[in-house]
Amino acid sequence: MLERLVSVMARLRDPARGCEWDRVQTFATIAPYTIEEAYEVADAIAEDDMAALRDELGDLQLQVVFHAAIAEDRGAFTLADVIDGICDKMERRHPHIFGEAESFAGWETMKAAERAGRTDGSALAGIARALPALSRAEKIQKRAARTGFDWPDATGPRAKVIEEMAELDAAADQAARVDEIGDLLFAVVNWARHLGIDPEAALRQANAKFERRFRAIETAPDFAGLPLDDKERLWREAKIADQARAT
Repeated sequence: MLERLVSVMARLRDPARGCEWDRVQTFATIAPYTIEEAYEVADAIAEDDMAALRDELGDLQLQVVFHAAIAEDRGAFTLADVIDGICDKMERRHPHIFGEAESFAGWETMKAAERAGRTDGSALAGIARALPALSRAEKIQKRAARTGFDWPDATGPRAKVIEEMAELDAAADQAARVDEIGDLLFAVVNWARHLGIDPEAALRQANAKFERRFRAIETAPDFAGLPLDDKERLWREAKIADQARAT
């Protein structure tokens, strides 16, 4: 079935008969769609919607084939190279399954060994820049922690959050405030990590909670024109009702 998708993509990118939009796309122009499709897969999983998951996985697979087609046009690599590469990597990282090793050395140990052969020898090498900022911050912190550069417990990160809040209050201008907000968010991620909390998942949960409660209050007559005190009252009522449903 993958061959059919490859054939469809080849037709779409045919220089003479293909789609005008598909023919002119580049890695950079379709990268945002690739990221978006990955998030839509995650949304379908979160909703436990198997029909949506099937569709979104197809959309994500299309992105892989699209990138590979562009690469093949450039003479860089083919889809077969991509598939061979990931198969080789999985077999290499699971010698206890595909090789003669009797025990698993650890996924991160394997990845670290692979990074050692790259030009960038930093412990932070290979962390995707396109990751959501909260997730990337957590990955950066975990990598640094493996070198011993980390707080021993949650006390240090908590104090750092308070320190960064004070520095934000003391910021002299907007540029300084932007800088301090970034430091504060980074510190909050660090604190969450030490508490065993996934900050990205926690923020997604907070987003969903706010959206659910806001949707409940925005249907009030003339909501936009209501005084803030009335909106706050509606919000408190929605919060109580939402909490009651959760119990």
